[in-house]
Amino acid sequence: MFRGVICACLLSLCSVFAQATTMEGARIWPSPDVTRLVLDLSGPVEHSILVLKNPDRVVLDVKNTSLKGSLDHLDLADTGVRLIRSAKRNNNDLRIVLDMTESMSPRSFNLPPNEQYGHRLVVDLERPVLSNTGEKVVPTPTVNLSVDQVSNQRRDILVVIDAGHGGEDPGAVGPNKTLEKHVVLAIAKQVYQQLEARQGYKPLLVRNGDYIVALKNRRNFAREKNADIFVSIHADAFSSASARGASVYALSNGGATSSMAQYLADQENAADVIGGLNGVSLEDKDDVLKQVLVDLSMTATMQSSLNVGALVLEEIGRFTKLHGNRRVPGQANFVVLRAPDVPSILVETGYISNPIEEANLGSPAYRKKMATAITNGIVRYFESQPPEGSWVAWKKQQSQSVKKYVVAKGDTLSGIAVKNGVSLQALKSINNISGSTIKIGQVLILPQS
Repeated sequence: MFRGVICACLLSLCSVFAQATTMEGARIWPSPDVTRLVLDLSGPVEHSILVLKNPDRVVLDVKNTSLKGSLDHLDLADTGVRLIRSAKRNNNDLRIVLDMTESMSPRSFNLPPNEQYGHRLVVDLERPVLSNTGEKVVPTPTVNLSVDQVSNQRRDILVVIDAGHGGEDPGAVGPNKTLEKHVVLAIAKQVYQQLEARQGYKPLLVRNGDYIVALKNRRNFAREKNADIFVSIHADAFSSASARGASVYALSNGGATSSMAQYLADQENAADVIGGLNGVSLEDKDDVLKQVLVDLSMTATMQSSLNVGALVLEEIGRFTKLHGNRRVPGQANFVVLRAPDVPSILVETGYISNPIEEANLGSPAYRKKMATAITNGIVRYFESQPPEGSWVAWKKQQSQSVKKYVVAKGDTLSGIAVKNGVSLQALKSINNISGSTIKIGQVLILPQS
C-alpha cells in the first residue's frame, strides 16, 4: 500500500513537470537599431537560439512548449524579418524560424511576470553598425568634443530629447488607459519642433516612434552625439491616485532627496531589463586617476543639471501644480541620467495615475504648454551660460559689445558721429534713420568703428 502511494505521487509529479507551456501571443517592435520580438508564455521555459546563413535565418527552439493560435497577425514591416514560421519539434518542443531580409545578431532572454505581463521570452535582433568600407563598427563614446564642434566657432547647441519608455514598455497607465509612452513622445516631438525653430539650437530625438530603447543606450546616444544637454521626459504613476504635480530631477550619487524620488527612480530603472552601466572610456589611466576625472566631470555636470532643472521647473510652475510645491529639482539615482559628461534632467510632467492629470496629459493644448515650458527653461539656461564656440555665445558677446549713445540737448547726428569716431552714413543706417531728425533721450546704436 505504502509503495503504491509513493508511485502515485511520483506519477502525479511527472505529469505536472511534463505539462507543456503554452505560447499565448506575440508582439514585434521595430526600431532603427533593434527589432524586439516578445513571446507571451503561460510559464517559464528553456530555449536555445541558432543563426543560419545563405539564406539568413534565426531559429528559436523552445522546450516543452506548444503554440496557441498563429503568428500570422504580426506586422513585419521594417523589422528585418520577411516571414515567421513555426512547427513542432521532437513532439514536445516548439521551433520558430525567422526568415530574415538582412543579417541581424540575435540576443534572447526570459522575463518574469510584472504588473502588466506574465512570463515572456524576448528575442532582440540587432543591426550591425557599418563603416563606409562595410566593416562592423563598435561606437566608442568620448568625453571630448568632435572636430566639427571645435572648428565651428558658431555651432548649434545640441539638445537630446528622450521620450521615456516605448514599444513593449508602455510605461505608466492611467485610469482611462492612457499610456505614458504615447504622451511623452507627443511632448518630446513638440519640444523638438520648438527648438528646431530657434536659431542656434539643434534638437535630436532618442526615439521618434513606438519602440523601446535601453536606458544605457539613451544616455550613450547623448554622449556619442556630444550633446550639451540630455532631457528625459516622463509621466509617471504612484500607488495612490491622489498623488499629483510635475517634478524635475537630476542625478544624485547618494540617496534620493525624497521617498517619492526613490520610488520614481526604482520604477524607471526597472523598465530596462538589460540595464548595465558603461563608465567613461579612460583605458590609458590608472584606476585612481580614472575615478578622479569621472568625479570632477560628474560634479560639474550635476551642478549644471540642477541649474537647468531649476529653470525648467520654474517655467512648468507658471501654469501647473508642482509636486509637493517643490521649487528646486529633486535628486535620485536614475540610470538614464548617468552620463558623467552631459548635463541631464528627467522631467516628470505629471502623474498619469491621477484622473485630473491624466486628462490634462491627454490634451494636445496642455502637452504643448508643457513642451513650451521645457523649451523655455532650456533656452533661458543656455542664454545665461552658453557653451563656448556656440552661436548663442557669439550672439551674447555681440549684444554685450554693442555701444549705445543717449541723445542729449544740442546733439546732432553729424556731431554724434564725429564725437564717437564713426561714419555718419553708418550711424544712420544701423539706426534706420533716413533724415536728420533725432529726439532728446533717444538711444542710438553706435556702429563698430
